[in-house]
Amino acid sequence: MGEPLRVGVVGCGVISNAYLTTAATTPDLEIVAVADLDRARADATAAQHGVRALDLPDLLAHDDVEWVLDLTTPAAHEEVALAAVAHGRSVYNEKPFCATVAAAQRVVDAAAAAGVALGGAPDTVLGTGVQTARAAVESGAIGRPVAATATMACGGHEAWHPQPDFYYAPGGGPLLDMGPYYLTTLVHLLGPVTAVQGVATRPRSHRTIGQGPRAGELVPVDVATHVTALVEHASGAVTTLLMSFDAPASLARPIEVHGEEGSLLVPDPNRFEGDVRVHARGGEWRTLPPSAGYANAGRGAGLVDAARSADRRTTRAAADVALHVLDTMETVLRAADERTRLEVTSTCEVPPLVPLADLTTPGRPDMAPSAPRTRAAS
Repeated sequence: MGEPLRVGVVGCGVISNAYLTTAATTPDLEIVAVADLDRARADATAAQHGVRALDLPDLLAHDDVEWVLDLTTPAAHEEVALAAVAHGRSVYNEKPFCATVAAAQRVVDAAAAAGVALGGAPDTVLGTGVQTARAAVESGAIGRPVAATATMACGGHEAWHPQPDFYYAPGGGPLLDMGPYYLTTLVHLLGPVTAVQGVATRPRSHRTIGQGPRAGELVPVDVATHVTALVEHASGAVTTLLMSFDAPASLARPIEVHGEEGSLLVPDPNRFEGDVRVHARGGEWRTLPPSAGYANAGRGAGLVDAARSADRRTTRAAADVALHVLDTMETVLRAADERTRLEVTSTCEVPPLVPLADLTTPGRPDMAPSAPRTRAAS
């Protein structure tokens, strides 16, 4: 086992607890310090998890920080990432990678000039759920994939989140918030996206916070909250995508993939584990045992993957995938506005399959470094 990857965390909101818990359970990560615009929140998070709290400039300048984990809101991702890159730090951004493709491209260009690495959520695709599904597709279990459906339908995050404003601001909405889980999974399963069509609506102008100290307060809605799209993959498969904050309930499967010889049920891509079920033509549904991916995984698996790579820089939660997914989502929304089919001008390399391994057990390097492939076509 090598030295743990030393990480500085920026942003101590709700999701930070998941990342810090993962770091505490794996020997591959060491949290050097945390920072937040609200110093009291940073102090509370540091005390809860037994780490240091620093102001952002001090965290970025800290000699022990190798990677900066940016858990700020999407609108702040570019600013934080550029500051980290300027200090020679590699950066791992929460999803979406940035609020816009243009912002993401500036981060990619700066990182390339500085010679630092980039990664981006979601890393749920590295768990046993999606990776086992991918192994099944690649083994030919359903034949050549021809179609997929992907559905995320809920009533909106204001029902449970005490500070839901950013979900309804530019960079938010169901597509940019939840779409990365589904589209990243589809890229792993079916390859990069080549073209899209879309329809987007915003039935309500305000949302009501359901709990916490701001319960009852109205939040303005400035983004589409129901998005449907047709997504064409380079493999020839076509996905029907639905992302909605306007559906009180749904029994739709998160992702189904249909091939010439069978169908596959993929578990919730917002989780690391779950049953993968396959139905061969003329047969019956059967559940597949985990055959690939990180078991016992949590948020931060993408950084663990970097720690276990030969160069401590290469992660299957790759920035080129995150940028391509962001470009796909932005293109869907533009296609909806223009009421037309649009080509997605970026592409990405599909990362290697994750061998079945335990995230909490010390790992060894299993992935050779590769050249950055993150620039979006213009």
